[in-house]
Amino acid sequence: MSDAAISDWGRGSLLSGEGLESLHDLNYQFLSWAAERAGGYSLDWIGADINCLPAKLAGLLAPLSRGARESAARCPYALFDLRFHDRNYWYQRLRNFSPWRVSERSVDSDTEDFVRLALFFSWHVACGGQLAAQLLLGMSEATVNDFRRLRVNEVTALVVTESIHLTAKWSQCGVYWNTLIGAAARRDACGLRRAQLSGLQLAAFVKLDEPQISLQP
Repeated sequence: MSDAAISDWGRGSLLSGEGLESLHDLNYQFLSWAAERAGGYSLDWIGADINCLPAKLAGLLAPLSRGARESAARCPYALFDLRFHDRNYWYQRLRNFSPWRVSERSVDSDTEDFVRLALFFSWHVACGGQLAAQLLLGMSEATVNDFRRLRVNEVTALVVTESIHLTAKWSQCGVYWNTLIGAAARRDACGLRRAQLSGLQLAAFVKLDEPQISLQP
C-alpha cells in the first residue's frame, strides 16, 4: 500500500472533507479520554484494563501534548471501537432493545458523552455507504446494514448500555500503538505516516465478517 493511500482513504467515496475532519476530532477526543484514565494503574499492556482499555495505552497517551495528540488523531480511520467487529453481538443487540438492562459496571458522564457522539457518527457513516463503515469503523457488512435501519431514538437508547464497551481499535496490538504514539511524541512526520499506513493495512486485512483476532506485539 502506497503512502498516497493516507490522503485518499477517507476522501471521495468514503468521507467528505467535513466528515474526515469530524473523524479526526472524534479520534482526538478519544485519545484525550483514554489519557485521563492513566493515573493509579499498573502499566501492563495486557492485563489490568480500564473500560476495556489497556492500562499501558492510557499511560503512553497521558504525557502527550495537545499538538501530539492532534497529530496522532489524524488517522483516516477510527481509533476507537465499540465492538463493531462483533457481528453476532450487534445482530442480537439491535433486534432486542427492551429487555437490555444497564450493566452493573457504571461509566462516567464523559464516557457516555463520547459514546453518544461516536454512535451518531457511526450511524451517519453507515447510512452514507457500506464500504466507508467497513473500512473506517471495522463494521461487518451485516452490522452496517443493521445500523442503517436504526431510528434516531434507537441510537440514543444505545448510549448507556454500550458505553462499557468503548475501547481502542486493535487495543491489544502493542506494536501499532507504540509506533503511532512514539512518532507523534517525537513529532516524527515520516514515522507517523508509516504508523498510519500500518493501521490501513490492519483495517484492510482483518476479516470484517469474523470476530476480531487478538493482535499482540
